[in-house]
Amino acid sequence: MTKAVQDLQDATDVLDERAARRLAINRTDLRCLSRLSTHGPLTASELATAAGLTGGAMTTVIDRLERAGLAERRRDAADRRRVLVRLTERAERMSAEIWGPVLADAQVELGRFSLAELAVIERFLSLALKNQQEHAERLRGAVPGAG
Repeated sequence: MTKAVQDLQDATDVLDERAARRLAINRTDLRCLSRLSTHGPLTASELATAAGLTGGAMTTVIDRLERAGLAERRRDAADRRRVLVRLTERAERMSAEIWGPVLADAQVELGRFSLAELAVIERFLSLALKNQQEHAERLRGAVPGAG
């Protein structure tokens, strides 16, 4: 089972690397695009938190994404003091081109499971996510080679 999970993580890593190349961005920028795609428009601070980056690093990422035509800063219509980062139409179009077929195929595969099986899969994925998040937090700020 752990080999299957590792194989899935490795395949996801390859897909993400190829998607980043297709978009002509780096993996950190891709992670931020993913957060915007999942959560919708966010402030720079919210995006930094969601992506696990510092505020300074986030400013650099947003600048790169704007230059690539994939994200834009816009004033929040409800609160003109807030500036939101959002995906551009180009980013949405390219995202659909890259991940649309992946999602469609996944839906077909998931359709082969019963509701009870899907509940077990969802429970496993929730536990796996929690595990990954806890260990990412454990390693945050860790000094390389410090034991």
